[in-house]
Order: sequence, then C-alpha cells, then structure tokens
Amino acid sequence: MKRKALTFIVVLGAIVFIIFPVGSFVGTAHATTYYELENLVNKATKTFYDFMADPDMSWVRKNLKKAKAIMIIPASYKGGFIFGAEGGTGVLLARNEKTGKWSYPAFYTMGSVSFGLQIGGKVSEIVLLIMTEKGKAALLSPSFKLGADISVAAGPVGAGAEAKTFDVLAFARSKGVFGGISVSGAVITARDSMNEIYYGKKVRPVDILYLNAASNKQADKLRAALAKYAG
Repeated sequence: MKRKALTFIVVLGAIVFIIFPVGSFVGTAHATTYYELENLVNKATKTFYDFMADPDMSWVRKNLKKAKAIMIIPASYKGGFIFGAEGGTGVLLARNEKTGKWSYPAFYTMGSVSFGLQIGGKVSEIVLLIMTEKGKAALLSPSFKLGADISVAAGPVGAGAEAKTFDVLAFARSKGVFGGISVSGAVITARDSMNEIYYGKKVRPVDILYLNAASNKQADKLRAALAKYAG
C-alpha cells in the first residue's frame, strides 16, 4: 500500500511539473532578454485593446481618465494539483497629472501563492487601475502588498456598474476551469533588472514613472493607445 501511495505521489508530481513548469510559478526562471521585454510590451498593448473592446469592460473605458496609473499583465498563470499559484509579469505606466501624458512602462511582477488541492489551470489577462495618490505612491516602493499596504477590490463589470473608493481596482479576462481570480494578498515587485535591459541603463521606477528620465520608442504604441482611450 505504501509503495502504491508513493508511486501515485511521484506520478502526480511529474504531471504537475509537465503541465505547470516551474517558470509558471516564479515568473522568470532564466535571464530575461531585450527581445522578451519587447514582446511583453507588445502583448500588453494587445491586452489593453482587448479590454477596451470587451463589452463587459465599459466601466474601464469610461473611467480610465480618472486613473493615476495602470498595470497590464498580458498573461497570469494559475494552476496546480498539490498547490495553486498565480502571478505574472507586466508593465506599469503612470499618468502625469499636469500634462495628462502617460509615462513609459516600468516592469513589475505580481505573484501570490494559495495552498489547497486544485485541479486545472487557466491564463488570465489582468488590468489594475491605480485610482488614488496613495496607490500611486506605493509604486515607488521595491514591493508592496495589495490588500495590506494599499486597498484593492475587484473592479465593476458590466453595464451600469459602479465602484466604491479603493486604491486599486482589479479587472481580469480569463478562460479555464477556475472561477474568478483574486489579487488580494498579491505582492507587486519592481523588476529593476528588466528596466535596465529595456532602457539600456540603470533606472528606478521613479525615474520612469515620475521623472521621465527613461524612454524607448518601442513602447510608443502602448502609450498612444492609453492616450486614445483616456481622453
């Protein structure tokens, strides 16, 4: 009996590794290349347009101009047999209050782990709207926790939807066997190494988001998309 149980655990572990490789849980298990970051920005642009075209995301379209910043995660992986994990790397852009212009993107990773017996997996596209100055100020920290350092809530979806005041509103578009996706408790971490690769020099999030001390024309399509819908 013990041998059968051990065999089952080994086989189950192998299935988990094959279906949900380590990279799905830790985000980047290898050295990131400039090409990968360009691709991430392109995917973020497509994700943004997907949200704008989604009839359930009418609230996002109408209130984007009120957001202080936006984080776009093109793909957030969730799945597991022994444990579930969710997370993904995306880009974050801040809006200049005086000019209304959007900054160039800074790279961040969102990750959290929840334990429990779960079967299945899905890929979610996630957009976080930072709605307050407190939420925007948190972006300058090396990392911060949603629901602890700043408040977060699921964003309103559908026609006639309304939102209460929170620092961050989270929206997700996904397909798969899981239900909704929760970002409360997720830790947002700045990826300084990715920023350095993308901009060709060492830059802090404040340099990108506030001081406009870094630029890359490759992200202009994303910034133009935001400007188009933010009004």
